[in-house]
Amino acid sequence: MALQLNLLHEEIAEHRQRQRDPLKIGMLVLIGLTALMVAFYMWKGYKTLEIKSQLAAVQKDWSQVEPRVTEAQKRSTELNGIISTTKVLDNLTKGRFYWAPFLEKVARSVAPNAQLTSVDGAYAEQTKAVTASLAGVAAGREPRAAAEELRQLLTEQLSGTYGSVAVEFKALEDLDTVVNVAGANMPMARFDLSIKFTPDKAQAAKEAASPAPGRAPKS
Repeated sequence: MALQLNLLHEEIAEHRQRQRDPLKIGMLVLIGLTALMVAFYMWKGYKTLEIKSQLAAVQKDWSQVEPRVTEAQKRSTELNGIISTTKVLDNLTKGRFYWAPFLEKVARSVAPNAQLTSVDGAYAEQTKAVTASLAGVAAGREPRAAAEELRQLLTEQLSGTYGSVAVEFKALEDLDTVVNVAGANMPMARFDLSIKFTPDKAQAAKEAASPAPGRAPKS
């Protein structure tokens, strides 16, 4: 009986020794690490597939949107070009003076007893000022008064649109010629008018309101 107990004790010792075998423990650890690595790579593979799927969806959406974006960029470039051209044309337009409205006001100012023989004018882009000269004849009982009436009416017409208007006689003289006006013989006078004004009325008013350089405002 004692011998059997000793044998069982030895078997138990051998079993415990096998359980503590370093090689076996190492194999178990290696198997565990391998399982963890396999699980990790499977998880990474799943995430990669998920990312690829999302990327494919984004690329598909972009392929549908890209033509619109390209067209919008082209349209934006065209609009920018149009805006730039419009600005250039606008600047050119602002820098020009149109003679048609001026001539229309001159025509409104000329009475039936007056006649223009010459009209001349010039526009200075640097100073933004217009100079013109009108020559003609006026008839009436007082031909000089008829010419003065023309000057005043022309000043009134131009002052409604332009700034710094100045209409002055350069020459005014009586003529020996008599002309028939409404069945009556009337003496005549020859006149030569000098006209100066600024097309931009607001700018002219601003310059007139500002004090001259070197002069202090009065207190």
